Amino acid sequence: MHNLKVIYEDNHIIVVEKIPNVPSQSDKTGDIDMFTLVKQYIKEKYNKPGNVYLGLVHRLDRPVGGVMIFAKTSKAAGRLSEQVRDKVFKKKYLAVVDGKINKIKGTLEDYLYKDERNNISRVVSKEKKNAKIAKLDYEVITYNELKNLSLLKINLHTGRHHQIRVQLANFGHSIFGDQKYGARGKGKQIALWAYELTIEHPISKERLTFKDLPEFVGTWCILKDIYKSEEIFF
Repeated sequence: MHNLKVIYEDNHIIVVEKIPNVPSQSDKTGDIDMFTLVKQYIKEKYNKPGNVYLGLVHRLDRPVGGVMIFAKTSKAAGRLSEQVRDKVFKKKYLAVVDGKINKIKGTLEDYLYKDERNNISRVVSKEKKNAKIAKLDYEVITYNELKNLSLLKINLHTGRHHQIRVQLANFGHSIFGDQKYGARGKGKQIALWAYELTIEHPISKERLTFKDLPEFVGTWCILKDIYKSEEIFF
């Protein structure tokens, strides 16, 4: 069984680090998923008999790691889902991308079409049927000239299928290690990480922010060259 990293937990919510390459919920592969892992953790920790309630509030792409929240009660699940719809629920990501971006800060706005059959999304014209607006802000933290890679902070305004991956690839700066949309890092772990999550607590209404950085291994070794402390993220 995977070791579950719990970032925060109370009677209503549990925040964990999603393990890269583990699905958010069960899928056709039958591989172990985060939803099942968290349910097992709660059942074992509190010695709960029978079925454990757990609410899936949001998802992260299978290869992506980072902060993920689950609801421990149906009331919390309903209120958090409402926050997702009302955009109170905020997610920020780190991405290592190919090349140098001359504009340090910017906004990408595209229309995306999800190809259900092939499980990919494409940038299309807004006239295309079922195209949906996708918007994100990016900020360049640093550029590694030797590796020709840039580290970005990404702030999502919308939550479309594979949004960050598709928009950055269309921008000409695909994510390193992205096996579907990337040009570089084939066979490597995708360098996309959900490092910050902000919510309004479903019961107390307190605004809470949870943060979690990837370990400095594999692709994320680039972070070692970038900062001496975590202040630029925290």
